[in-house]
Amino acid sequence: MTEKHARPKRRRRVLRITLLLVAVLILGTAGAGWWAYSHLNSNIDSVDLDQAIGDNRPKKVVANAQNILVLGSDSRAGANADLDHGDVSGARSDTAMLVHIPEGRAKATAVSIPRDTLITRPECKDGKGKTLPSAKRVMFNSVYSLAGPACVVNTVEQISGVRVDHFVEVDFAGFKGLVDALGGVTVTLDKPMSGAKGGLKLDAGSHQLNGTDSLKFVRTRYGYGDGSDLGRIGLQQQFMMAMLSEIKKQDALGNPARLYKLADAGTKSLTTDSDLASLTALSDFAQSMKGVDPDTMETIMLPVAYDKVDPNRVIVAEPQASQLWEALRTDQKVPASAKNSPAKG
Repeated sequence: MTEKHARPKRRRRVLRITLLLVAVLILGTAGAGWWAYSHLNSNIDSVDLDQAIGDNRPKKVVANAQNILVLGSDSRAGANADLDHGDVSGARSDTAMLVHIPEGRAKATAVSIPRDTLITRPECKDGKGKTLPSAKRVMFNSVYSLAGPACVVNTVEQISGVRVDHFVEVDFAGFKGLVDALGGVTVTLDKPMSGAKGGLKLDAGSHQLNGTDSLKFVRTRYGYGDGSDLGRIGLQQQFMMAMLSEIKKQDALGNPARLYKLADAGTKSLTTDSDLASLTALSDFAQSMKGVDPDTMETIMLPVAYDKVDPNRVIVAEPQASQLWEALRTDQKVPASAKNSPAKG
């Protein structure tokens, strides 16, 4: 973000893949036989959040509401090295979205947290059990690379006061495989994508993208729009809506062979909390969420303002953010005042 870029308008956000999408892919797989079930089950990695985080967690306010933190991660290595992400090494959580499903299982709300947001990281243990001290003014997406997904959950809980019930992480390698298993996804651009910094080059119009090009599409930053990281999230939303439409169009549940192929690709990319780390648990959870329609999900970006010290970073904007978190904690409708970020200061 630079001074020459106008403040991006609030855009609807969506993450690369959601728990609902993964659950749709695995529903009905029990009929595929024990081998298939066991194989797909073994694809799923898990994290025990209670053990990793301990007692430093917010209390649950509304018993039957659900809050799911969904992460999209990128190793930034190997096949991903040519993507439009700049000179950054190490695993990162490029996308984070807290999905709130209300007690009545009506319209869900998803809050995207910009990766460049400066936050206070709580004291955490990394994947090797080493304790990392609390740190102020660190980039949100650096938490994952330093301490892993449990610390990201803890960080979100501490900045929001919202208890995270479940955690789902999907890595980019699996995302690519899922698109290829679908046979591609069609997107439509209203203006050309320039292909800057190794990104994808596309003319305006409709294009069917394979897994590799889809990965470049959702990672494009400098070659489209204002070039900001906040602007890139708009492409991610557009792609995921196209992907959900493709899955619905193919009626995977009516084709066991296609269903298994999609489920295999999806579960290979999946890490969840220990309570969701099986096909049975995911399917049961998906069944409980049947009333939630992804097409009607309200997507909001966490209110942020440009940092006065470093204009390439953003900080949480108050009181808008507090109003947003309070609405989610108490299972209330998010007020309009909490959906807008202040102008750059």
